[in-house]
Amino acid sequence: MRRAGGMARRIARRGLMRLQETRMRADSGRSTRHRQVVAAVIGNTLEWYDFIVYGFFSAIIARLFFPADSQYASLLMSLATFGVGFFMRPVGGILLGLYADRKGRKAAMQLIILLMTLSIAMITFAPTYAAIGPAAPILIVIARLLQGFATGGEYASATSFLVESAPAHRRGLYGSWQLIGQCLAVFSGAAIGAWATQSLSAGALDSWGWRVPFALGLLIGPVGLWIRRHMEETDAFVQASKSPAEPPASVARVLRDNLRGVLVSMGQTITGTAVFYVMLVNMPTFVNRTFGLPLDEVFQAQMAAVALLTLTIPVAAMVSDRIGRRPVLLAGMLALLTVTYPLFSWLAAAPSIGRLLVMQLVICTIIGVTYGPAPTALAEQFTTRMRSTGIALAYNIAVMIFGGFAPFIVTWLTRASGSPVAPAWYVLFAASFGLAASVFMRDGAPCVLARRQFRREPVTSAE
Repeated sequence: MRRAGGMARRIARRGLMRLQETRMRADSGRSTRHRQVVAAVIGNTLEWYDFIVYGFFSAIIARLFFPADSQYASLLMSLATFGVGFFMRPVGGILLGLYADRKGRKAAMQLIILLMTLSIAMITFAPTYAAIGPAAPILIVIARLLQGFATGGEYASATSFLVESAPAHRRGLYGSWQLIGQCLAVFSGAAIGAWATQSLSAGALDSWGWRVPFALGLLIGPVGLWIRRHMEETDAFVQASKSPAEPPASVARVLRDNLRGVLVSMGQTITGTAVFYVMLVNMPTFVNRTFGLPLDEVFQAQMAAVALLTLTIPVAAMVSDRIGRRPVLLAGMLALLTVTYPLFSWLAAAPSIGRLLVMQLVICTIIGVTYGPAPTALAEQFTTRMRSTGIALAYNIAVMIFGGFAPFIVTWLTRASGSPVAPAWYVLFAASFGLAASVFMRDGAPCVLARRQFRREPVTSAE
């Protein structure tokens, strides 16, 4: 009996030790995944924070660095410079995407945040036109080109990293953190913009105040670099890199083997980037200049809308993990096509902060529905060894054409047509691409793949 009792106690202790080890491994896995999310999000937040701040303060930058005969021409030159960096995005995206698919997500993401920090420093400390003449706008253009090169690889590398780090049944949620980072950037930029316009005089803003938001962004760079140096490479990439069956990616191979994935990803990105720049980046400048609404109150409305957007994104992503990416994306695209023009017309009929807030809240809720599943949907169009290259190619070409010059196009459309609802035309045009892409995309959500296998249908999604 004693022997039996002792054996039972030993078995119980071993079972308890194994249970504790299992829990420790699970806790360690969760902790690692949380660090992976932070490492990915911090770079994306820094990238978009700088773009947002430049867009918000474009009128001041226009006066200081791009003097012209008229305020309108000066603003157009500033907005054109905003778009110049987007010419480098496909170049940087392809080169850094290839680097990420060959050397790893970690190596690429460290290089990217280093380059982004350098470009922000150039803008922060650039002398104005009054100080050094034509060299001033040249410095700004060089900084934007460098930033465009770096950010071209950020979205693809970070999205691949997040999706590959996630449990299969939560890929949508993990991928959505990519766009939650963008929302945090918009919210932070709007908060600092509201503080600057409320607390500083026009003279102080022109003299030094506009540099403060860039300087704050500059502080994020070293922290992000340190975090990314200590993150772990994804298991999916490590395993794929050891497989001789799948050679390293190339642009030609991506286009030859998965042109459909590239086109679908471009369609989704066209809608996302156009809406982002028209409704979030350019909106404060647009309503201030077109309707005369006070800039500080516009920033406050923007902050409220972006807060709602930030909450909507993960909810939509979790829904896509349960029912699939396509139904969620289709619902968002159809809603965007339905309400955008009526809301713009309603605001233009009687401009006010109240109406602007309502419009922004409704639009941002819809944007959140389309944004939630989008990063993971793009990643699921490509296999592991060509994922970063494929996303970078599609994403950056679409962003360059439809995002980089969105503020410029909207400003020109409004001026040429004389219509205050001109931005809605651009949003509707872009949303039609997203609708088509949602119809023709491969839905790679595990729940969808399981249903296909249950019905014994062929599974075509890239794993």
